[in-house]
Amino acid sequence: MEDNVNITMDQLRIGLYIHLDLKWFDHPFSFSHFKIKNEAQIDTIRSLGLQSIRYDPLLSDVAPLPKKAQPAPQTAVEVKPDVSPMLEAKLALVERIRQQREVATRIENAFVDTAKTIHGIEKKLFTMPAETVVKARQLVDQIADSILFAPELAIHVMIGKAGAEEMYFHSLNVTMLSLMMARDIELPQELVGSLGIGALFHDIGHKEIPSKILMKKEPLNQAERHLFEMHCQYGADIGRRLGLTPSVVTIIREHHELFDGTGYPSKLKGEAIDLLSRIVVIANHYDELCNPVNINNALTPHEALSTMFAKLRNKFDQKLLQVFIRCLGVYPPGTIVQFSNGVIGMVVTVNTAQPMKPLVLIYDADIPRDEAILVDMACEADANIAKAIRPAQVPREIYNYLSPRKRVNYYFDPSTPGQGQAG
Repeated sequence: MEDNVNITMDQLRIGLYIHLDLKWFDHPFSFSHFKIKNEAQIDTIRSLGLQSIRYDPLLSDVAPLPKKAQPAPQTAVEVKPDVSPMLEAKLALVERIRQQREVATRIENAFVDTAKTIHGIEKKLFTMPAETVVKARQLVDQIADSILFAPELAIHVMIGKAGAEEMYFHSLNVTMLSLMMARDIELPQELVGSLGIGALFHDIGHKEIPSKILMKKEPLNQAERHLFEMHCQYGADIGRRLGLTPSVVTIIREHHELFDGTGYPSKLKGEAIDLLSRIVVIANHYDELCNPVNINNALTPHEALSTMFAKLRNKFDQKLLQVFIRCLGVYPPGTIVQFSNGVIGMVVTVNTAQPMKPLVLIYDADIPRDEAILVDMACEADANIAKAIRPAQVPREIYNYLSPRKRVNYYFDPSTPGQGQAG
């Protein structure tokens, strides 16, 4: 069957799928191969100075135009096209990527600082309870202010610092995702602090559970499961001893209650579960699917959302579940995706206002990883994601280039003007 075929510039037309055999910096397009969508793209391609171009018949909607007869040789000096607009477009794209990379570095640093703060809170909670609870409230207030009052909220997956896996904290993910939902539903300000503290301390009862049970990778037996489920009640008791408010204690006790009544410890059903608890239940369940004790059982962010919606939706407040999915998008940060043109990348940022237009890190063997292309789908009308891909299905060199972490950690840009930095 016919593969790629060379055609001349006069044969270009809308609907052809073409390959530009140029380095990425030598053309103004986000991708080096794509389907021609308009006459402006044809004009730009012709301005590149190529004599011929490859097109893919299988991916094209139409056949090339008939080849024109070659004109008689002319003695006049050929006028080269003005490529300055093309160069300006590419330089603007390069600058935008540079700025996006700077933002990613700033967010990564803020994430690490916040994770260190949480580590200190967990370490000193019982030796210095009063001071530590105050510090936790200050941290939650900083995070909440940055999330709630930012003009827009972009959720980032942490892909930067090598060796930062140990900075993963489940409680930080659950707190951040819970406050993301609070922003979307416009939760009253007086409830946001309780939600944040409850999310941060939801697993505090783990302190009373043997680590051999908490860290066991095989399924728990019935006795172990019963003891593990006691962490909700143990946590509520600890919360009361620490002087946490009743609403926070309720979250700690109810964060495993499910909307269909199959949760624990009290098998509460529907709206008998507190609203704040129902928010944390969703964030907690999602993060446990993405980041289980046995990492071999981990679902991708896309699979976790799909599972919760398609198979488990009756276990959650469906209105809140829809909010959660709307905020993270069909392809949450950390999802490896394939574009309609075959390009593979990883979603690194989702703006909750435009969740279907994420920022995607693109694999390109010809470009160093530190200079990788970032495609902002909000600025690229022609960029379309075709499907999500499991990491195991991705060739090793592509996986290493995209470097998705085994554990999925989320954060946001805390440097909103007028707000203090979280951490």
